[in-house]
Amino acid sequence: MAMAAAGADVAFTYRSSAADARQTLADLEARGVRALALRCDVRGERSVAAALRQLKAKFGGLDVLINNAGAYDTIDFERITARQWDDMFATNTRGPFLMSRLAVPLLRPRKGRIINIASLGGLRPWASHAHYCASKAALIMLNQVMAKALAPDVSVNCVSPGMISTGGSQPSAFLQHVAQKTPMKRAGTPAEVVAAVMFFATGPHFITGQVLGVDGGLGLES
Repeated sequence: MAMAAAGADVAFTYRSSAADARQTLADLEARGVRALALRCDVRGERSVAAALRQLKAKFGGLDVLINNAGAYDTIDFERITARQWDDMFATNTRGPFLMSRLAVPLLRPRKGRIINIASLGGLRPWASHAHYCASKAALIMLNQVMAKALAPDVSVNCVSPGMISTGGSQPSAFLQHVAQKTPMKRAGTPAEVVAAVMFFATGPHFITGQVLGVDGGLGLES
């Protein structure tokens, strides 16, 4: 919605949430921009390639790619199965790799940008999220590698949120506990993550390879 408000045409992917995708498409079109909903499983190369072909057919090219499909799970280390480990990496690491690699031919001619959505968990160890933390740490390294590999044509940066509240009902006890440990004494908001993404989308192309934390200082805590 923020991209559309800034005047950008928007294509987005979804995997199984068709009803939500139709509503999002309608909301985007109501803002007066061209919009495209692409059914896509970012874990599969053929699916990603097909989605990008549809995007090229409608829009002709791509200026900004945001890799924000993600998986999250809480499991004690001893209980993580190999299948759970692989599934986490398939979405959180292989997905951004496939989408970025296959989108490069669309991004290069337009001096485009890639923005990856990582996590504070990719920078700090969370005992009950080993597979999640490892996948996001790998994404942060991939972000840095792509920044070097795709320069000077494509800038590549990363937004790393901490604890973000989606609003609604009373914050959970866990969210309140984390907020007390956060120097800013609250959880972040989706709007604050959006602002960080929009900075990389519209700011200087010269900025690349950076990881911007949106965590209220939580990453500073031991």
